[in-house]
Amino acid sequence: MTQSQLPHPLPVEIGLTAAIVAVSGAVGDAPEPMILVARAASAISEAALPSGSFDPVAHRTFEIGLRAWVAEQTGVPLGYVEQLYTFGDRGRLAQAGDRDPHVVSVGYLALTRTGEIAQEAPDAVFRPWYSFFPWEDWRAGRPELLDRLLMPGLEAWAAQAGGVSGPRSSRRERLRLLFGAEGGRFDEDNVLERYELIYEAGLVAEALRDGRSSAPASAPLGQPMLHDHRRILATAMGRLRAKMKYRPVIFELMPETFTLTALQRTAEAISGRHLHKQNFRRLVEAAAVVEATGDMSHATGGRPAALFRFRREVLQERPAPGLRVGARV
Repeated sequence: MTQSQLPHPLPVEIGLTAAIVAVSGAVGDAPEPMILVARAASAISEAALPSGSFDPVAHRTFEIGLRAWVAEQTGVPLGYVEQLYTFGDRGRLAQAGDRDPHVVSVGYLALTRTGEIAQEAPDAVFRPWYSFFPWEDWRAGRPELLDRLLMPGLEAWAAQAGGVSGPRSSRRERLRLLFGAEGGRFDEDNVLERYELIYEAGLVAEALRDGRSSAPASAPLGQPMLHDHRRILATAMGRLRAKMKYRPVIFELMPETFTLTALQRTAEAISGRHLHKQNFRRLVEAAAVVEATGDMSHATGGRPAALFRFRREVLQERPAPGLRVGARV
């Protein structure tokens, strides 16, 4: 076949998809990491991350374009913004025989403070990110869903012969490394790797929708999302959990002043892990990332608690001023 006889190539569009994270929770309540989602016009049952097209005429950079349409569509001001990954696998949007433009999506992690949000757009709302990844929340111990639903399905998948996933030993090793099976350690940073394994095993609704599974899961394993948006969200969650340990990004989610208890609960909410109170306070003190304001908080109605703020000088003092939190489950 000559070059002239080849089918006309599909046009490619560049989309920008944002995982916008905030932390909710009134004073005294347990904070929850939230993700901004919009009702998908084409699939009422599926949530979608805010998305828009890159306009190279109107926007000089991807980030400028992202900030512009997020502000216009949702009214949510963005603070910290970081590019995650480019998602362009064939089949993520297109079906067989589809001649529509192929969408290459550039995923972003963006952080905002709930106190800075005047109001949400009518078609956008913050939802707990653990509603999409319930197996990632270990704050109260090992999630019950893991042993009741998820691990039996994964064990059955691991026992199957070879295929594209490799031999049984490889599958079992992945279970051990990613889910703590057979005495392995559960690493909270591997959110994307765990989701991709669950998808590969055909245990989430997206696998059935995409033709990767012939039968629906016996019970819902988290709320599904449009296209590969749950994969993008998993990437954002893993990135934020890992980055919190070597960069002070957690303070992009905190108010200007806060108690150490509020800081610990926010760190626990993001990491999905329970942290030992005294160990956490020693770590914060040793890291010198906060300083006392001299004021006290009476908001909880109990014993007054000292208020702290982020000490920005730490950014010039050392290259990795994060919270290297140690998990205790």
